[in-house]
Amino acid sequence: MRVLCAFPEAMPSSNSRPPSCLAPVALYLALLLHLSLSSQAGDRRPLPVDRAPGLKEKTLILLDVSTKNPVRTVNENFLSLQLDPSIIHDGWLDFLSSKRLVTLARGLSPAFLRFGGKRTDFLHFQNLRNPAKSRGGPGPDYYLKNYEDEPNNYRTMHGRAVNGSQLGKDYIQLKSLLQPIRIYSRANLYGPNIGRPRKNVIALLDGFMKVAGSTVDAVTWQHCYIDGRVVKVMDFLKTRLLDTLSDQIRKIQKVVNTYTPGKKIWLEGVVTTSAGGTNNLSDSYAAGFLWLNTLGMLANQGIDVVIRHSFFDHGYNHLVDQNFNPLPDYWLSLLYKRLIGPKVLAVHVAGLQRKPRPGRVIRDKLRIYAHCTNHHNHNYVRGSITLFIINLHRSRKKIKLAGTLRDKLVHQYLLQPYGQEGLKSKSVQLNGQPLVMVDDGTLPELKPRPLRAGRTLVIPPVTMGFYVVKNVNALACRYR
Repeated sequence: MRVLCAFPEAMPSSNSRPPSCLAPVALYLALLLHLSLSSQAGDRRPLPVDRAPGLKEKTLILLDVSTKNPVRTVNENFLSLQLDPSIIHDGWLDFLSSKRLVTLARGLSPAFLRFGGKRTDFLHFQNLRNPAKSRGGPGPDYYLKNYEDEPNNYRTMHGRAVNGSQLGKDYIQLKSLLQPIRIYSRANLYGPNIGRPRKNVIALLDGFMKVAGSTVDAVTWQHCYIDGRVVKVMDFLKTRLLDTLSDQIRKIQKVVNTYTPGKKIWLEGVVTTSAGGTNNLSDSYAAGFLWLNTLGMLANQGIDVVIRHSFFDHGYNHLVDQNFNPLPDYWLSLLYKRLIGPKVLAVHVAGLQRKPRPGRVIRDKLRIYAHCTNHHNHNYVRGSITLFIINLHRSRKKIKLAGTLRDKLVHQYLLQPYGQEGLKSKSVQLNGQPLVMVDDGTLPELKPRPLRAGRTLVIPPVTMGFYVVKNVNALACRYR
């Protein structure tokens, strides 16, 4: 967006003329004024004005969305969940029958449920009817046990390494063992579930894809943002940290598309902080900036499914704590599930960035994503669009809907921290109302705040929210 400054010109009276001795001076001043105004209009900079100390200039941002065709379409179960085997080791499995926990899980359906994590590497599967035993070789339990999580770390965990080619051969062998078993004959196979794509990990993935790229139904990897031992609350607001995921996606896609173009890719395990997370940080409102940006970035770049580690577990990276209380990331996920559909739309903005300086990358502190509204949500007709916006600025931002979104009714779902802890709060409020379960079997109603047609969206500082633009009749969103 270009901001133009208008400068009114003084119109002299026809019957008042300067004395002849002042005419040259008047001509000189008029020429000087003309050059000054032309210069300012040329570089589009407004005249400096006196502002109170600390008051930042606010820029009106124009926002439009392409509604004809989606740029991506992700899985209906895009946001999925993981349970760690530690719930067995620690004797927590019986808690899964809790009415409260079942209610919370049902709120995030539909979803895939992955049973895996670090301790899976040390699980032993007992199969009393293993058909492979008669063949004199290892059965599916052997391969399930040995190739579950981050094969690039086997040297650290098991004292021996595995290369990508061998890993691919073992996946092929596993699939051949599963197919004759009726219960597994139509089972999907996912892998290799590598860790962060550094140079050695990319080499492992390359070897795996060369051998077994067509064997797996989706290629998987894991991502952790921060070392949990050194995390600070302000880390969650760093745009450089938010952008690390984008680079990893490109690296994974490059290898996958070399051998199996169009193969689905899953982020099969994402956490904000390592080492089980950090209390009052990775389970706080502040961690939601990373989580919501992860959802937006993955869908926008074509990742089919993201599996959140973990739905319920020990540590501090989960959605539900050990007392079965939903944490901020749970409410964020619930809103995402209720409002966001699988079709991703292109966003067009003006006024969002300054002109980059040479050699410097301008990273957005205002992040805007757009999807077709979830067609399972019967509060909105098909053709509606949902925006979700992250404002990492310390000042509020004003957004004016333009183009196809102009003068449409909007429902606001603004999520903010609740309580005195601020960004470290483990409680949240929706449009000013704290979110708590009604009872063990009932989630609260997620009430929007209606905004009149044509109203400018005002995004408070360091917040995130969802905005349903009603009755857009977007062609991309009318049909499944």
